[in-house]
Amino acid sequence: MNFEQKNGNGCVALEQQRSFDANGNMPIPDHERQQMIEQLEQKFAEVMDILRIDRTRDPNSRETPRRLARMWINELFIGRYTPPPPVTIFPNRKNVNELIISKGIKVMSVCSHHWQPISGTCTIGYMPGDYIIGLSKLTRIVEWFSRRGQIQEEMGEQIADYLESMLKPRALGIIISAKHYCMIARGVEADHEQSDMITSVLRGALQHDANLRNEFFRLAQS
Repeated sequence: MNFEQKNGNGCVALEQQRSFDANGNMPIPDHERQQMIEQLEQKFAEVMDILRIDRTRDPNSRETPRRLARMWINELFIGRYTPPPPVTIFPNRKNVNELIISKGIKVMSVCSHHWQPISGTCTIGYMPGDYIIGLSKLTRIVEWFSRRGQIQEEMGEQIADYLESMLKPRALGIIISAKHYCMIARGVEADHEQSDMITSVLRGALQHDANLRNEFFRLAQS
């Protein structure tokens, strides 16, 4: 990826930056993210010029390029540019061997295809192996993976891979239910505002034990 930057003489120089998948991650220091905001602000201003929005006369649009740049870098795509959240895991001292489920975890993401919001909830259930994790940490992990350009199917797999590598659970299940505004706001719009996309990822015993799988889905839906 090429970024235009002005040197001390006011001349434009090109700085090579490594690009990566929309739902990937590469921690970037604050000063580089600030440079990205400044560069992106210029590009959003160009977009608004192409759309023939007069930012000099319209007070509601005057600062919009800056707002958009900050929003995309520091909020909507922040999971791309920051390291994983600090997570402490604890020994499973009592050998808990039942499902632990956290429901209603907020999902706010952006569709990779049309850059429209994905809004919904995530349910995570796991049967511990040697370790357990604080439930609040599950929320932080989901947010870290969702604040990127995503497709819902891959988001669930990413969350499952991460938790599986960290906890080594006997069983793990991820359910995401979300509305996709690329359907609601464009294309075939009829009734899509009432439609949710539901995806699930099952690992370990949840793949092979029908009774455990049924229990997980029953508890997730209750």
